Amino acid sequence: MTFQDKLRAAAEHNRSLLCVGLDPDPALLPAPVRGQDNPTLHFLKHIIDATADLVCAYKPNFAFFGALGGRAWPTLKATLEHIPPSIPVLLDAKVGDIGNTAQQYARMFFEELGADALTVNPYMGLDAVAPFLAYPDKGTFLLCLTSNKGAEDFEQQQLPDGPLYLRVARKAVEWNTAGNCGLVVGATQPGAFAQLRQHAPDLPFLVPGVGAQGGDLEAVVRHGIDRRGGGLLINASRAVLYAAKGPDFAQAARTAAAQLRQRIQACLPA
Repeated sequence: MTFQDKLRAAAEHNRSLLCVGLDPDPALLPAPVRGQDNPTLHFLKHIIDATADLVCAYKPNFAFFGALGGRAWPTLKATLEHIPPSIPVLLDAKVGDIGNTAQQYARMFFEELGADALTVNPYMGLDAVAPFLAYPDKGTFLLCLTSNKGAEDFEQQQLPDGPLYLRVARKAVEWNTAGNCGLVVGATQPGAFAQLRQHAPDLPFLVPGVGAQGGDLEAVVRHGIDRRGGGLLINASRAVLYAAKGPDFAQAARTAAAQLRQRIQACLPA
């Protein structure tokens, strides 16, 4: 089963376009888990158990695991193994390097770790992206128009044929010969969604920035949804993970995820 097939099946089964980001910050972990042998893993297992029927995907952030030092790889691998196999895992690493290095990144994340999809920085061009696209059953999400303020520095710069982010979108469509390419489009850029969907009608969009960053959910859904009624992975991390700091943290995460899923559903066309 390809990433796209797995994503569509999970979205349909759970009636969800919600992607929960797994960004385990030791400083924010609830007090009740801090005495565990591996607090991060204990915390994430409970979050996954509480939300697995509410999401279309999970998005572990590689940096938060890497910061754990010697426990990084075992914790990340155990986290992914705990996610139900029917739910796709989109690893957020934003890698981007020359071809032979990119091949090792692809092997590490797709083969050794078993992620279903990966975020990739496309700014070194096709030879840096091709090693990821060479896995037709995996998803490769190219940074296109991100949710941070620094998007103005490069991504929104005007070229003769339009802003740079539109060139990225057009290249993604051109490179999507195996149907395994997607785009990262921040929810804080609501005015660009209709334009990007017009240029990339069939590509899935990973959409960060809805929760703590305050993105425009209604505009994202209205203008970003594809002709099948999907094509969006609307990500929330902190708003779900750290909804409570006490022993009820998992139930609070479930409540936050359910409420966000309901808000997304309310924005969908009838």
